[in-house]
Amino acid sequence: MTDKQQGMGLSDSLISQETDNGAQLLAQLESQRKQLDEIAQSDELGRQRLQLSISETLVALEKKEEAWKLARSVFDYMVANEQWQDAVEACDVLYAADQPASIAALGNGIWLAVTFPVDPQLSTNLLDHVIDETPKDSDGAAVAAAAAHYLAELRAKDDAQRSSLGFLTGNMLAGVANRHSDLKEKAQIDLWVERLELDQPDKFLPRLATMLEVIVDDNWWIDRDAIRANLPE
Repeated sequence: MTDKQQGMGLSDSLISQETDNGAQLLAQLESQRKQLDEIAQSDELGRQRLQLSISETLVALEKKEEAWKLARSVFDYMVANEQWQDAVEACDVLYAADQPASIAALGNGIWLAVTFPVDPQLSTNLLDHVIDETPKDSDGAAVAAAAAHYLAELRAKDDAQRSSLGFLTGNMLAGVANRHSDLKEKAQIDLWVERLELDQPDKFLPRLATMLEVIVDDNWWIDRDAIRANLPE
């Protein structure tokens, strides 16, 4: 077989795989919509959660505008009913939908993820998006990585999750140190963390809050003052 024939074979294989994946996603979407028809109208929370799953499938199918509209509606419902984990998950989908307000969705989601004890894996995902969106020479990525590391330690459900997430967020922090200041050795990174006060939540969390104000740019979809007023002492 010639190199050209081998290349054509590889290309055909990739196309076939993409076609199979697309067909699977379409079948999944059809199944989800059928489930939605079968859920009792009285189970509105269940219906909204399924709508969120449908929006994830729509993103995977590149139907991103449709996914956005659906997930945005789910977000409003979850906030109104104080289903904070679901609201943050909706923000993750809204960010993935890649629409003009997707960055604002990311900021809204992170604010909720820091304020409420949602799954730290989800918080890590959102904060990792901030790292991706932040210039490599900015301290913003370092603050996001430090917040992810802190939340993983604070909110892990057990030692196994604390260990796995701690390893992941520790690598996130090391990666940011490398791209920010070309640091590779642990001792160097530890000094960098200390210099930027990334080991002090009372210092880096206010900086994260300032970052979120910039990210959201007054496009808050939540009443933060009302939420704060209802938080337990």
